[in-house]
Amino acid sequence: MTFRSKILVLAVGPLIVVTLAVTMLLTWQSAKLARSNSAAFEEAMLRSKEGEIANLVGVAMSSIQSTYDGAGVDDDAAKERVAAILNSLDYGKDGYFFVYDYAGNNVVHPRQAFRNGRNWMTLVDPDGDRVIRELVAAARSGGGYHRYKWQKPSTEAVADKISYVVALPKWGWVLGTGAYLDDVAVQTSAANAALRERTRQSFIIVALFAVPAVVIVFSTCLYLTLDERRMADGALKQLTQRVIDTQESERARLARELHDGISQDMLGVRFAMELAGRHAETTELKEAIDESVKGLNATIREIREISHDLRPRVLDDMGLAAAIKNLAEKFSLRTGLTLTMDMETFVDDLSPDARTALFRVTQEALNNVERHSKATALEIRLWSENGRARMQIADNGLGLPSGFIRQNEGLGLQNIRERVAHFGGMVIIGGTEKGTKLQVMLPRSAARADAATKAA
Repeated sequence: MTFRSKILVLAVGPLIVVTLAVTMLLTWQSAKLARSNSAAFEEAMLRSKEGEIANLVGVAMSSIQSTYDGAGVDDDAAKERVAAILNSLDYGKDGYFFVYDYAGNNVVHPRQAFRNGRNWMTLVDPDGDRVIRELVAAARSGGGYHRYKWQKPSTEAVADKISYVVALPKWGWVLGTGAYLDDVAVQTSAANAALRERTRQSFIIVALFAVPAVVIVFSTCLYLTLDERRMADGALKQLTQRVIDTQESERARLARELHDGISQDMLGVRFAMELAGRHAETTELKEAIDESVKGLNATIREIREISHDLRPRVLDDMGLAAAIKNLAEKFSLRTGLTLTMDMETFVDDLSPDARTALFRVTQEALNNVERHSKATALEIRLWSENGRARMQIADNGLGLPSGFIRQNEGLGLQNIRERVAHFGGMVIIGGTEKGTKLQVMLPRSAARADAATKAA
């Protein structure tokens, strides 16, 4: 992981984690609250139903109270009047009163007449509940509620129902009524849906704040990182150029010292030795002096070659094209490569630093050709295009290895890229059908200030 990636992870990672944690906590709390509210809502609806049916049973008792109190245990006429009254009490499609005796025989059931006169003590609902037995037991214990499943008259579908029953102990009867709970389930579902919608809206609101915050932090970190990297790259380029400038200055100084100092001193020594040779008294001494002069001449030539390589005077005196031509011709003589050059359309309006950079690029490229390419022919093109300097060096050697990538480049190619990048130029290195091609492109900004002004 790169340093920039680490910075981004350290900056954005905690924010994302906190955002996700807050979102998950909010979602969990909302879901918990929804379940709690749903349970409370359902419980409230159930308590409301219980109070309602208890009141209805109280109303029914009030309507039959006088008849029941004035009747005897075996007063069949009174029983019939009470049954008729309860059958007539109606409060909706599914609202009715029922009566069973303690043995489970149905006495009153306005909505399901087929139950009248039959024993239902063994009746079991779909959940296995013995409905009539439980209702009788609740009534005999002083009255109470019981929840079970029963067929709803209006839809003929089985639904949850809660009933409240009381006992008429004189006759051994159980009086009750009930309320179906399917509407409670519907209302609870609607409430749950509303809570889920509010939870979703809350989540969206959090996301609307969290996502832009993450994007802003990420963008800020990315901008700062890129800005720091740009500044670091700029500082590195300036440092590299200072190193190159220092190298060139030192090269020029050493070239001058070698050419104007040591070389001249050695020429003086050679002249003295030649003079001594002319006055030598013996043939042996003259031959020894002549041999020394020959060695001294070779040393002087070598010093001049070193001086020329350090800083070719032709580059300053005659320009880039002449310096590259001289360099390439010496290279061809030394290596035996067939040389082709084309510099006819080149306009040498480059700044001294850019001119030096292209010359050093050429030197490095020729060194690579000599060391690695095993080429037999070399082509050098130097031209100008819309005020921009262009150079191409191609050989017919081995070419680039398979899978060659920029990370595999040696120090020489990296130096080429750094020199050209300082001027905002571009280096393209690629293989041809046979060999390698190096292309260098410099922008107009690499020209001298006066030349750039004229071009503009």
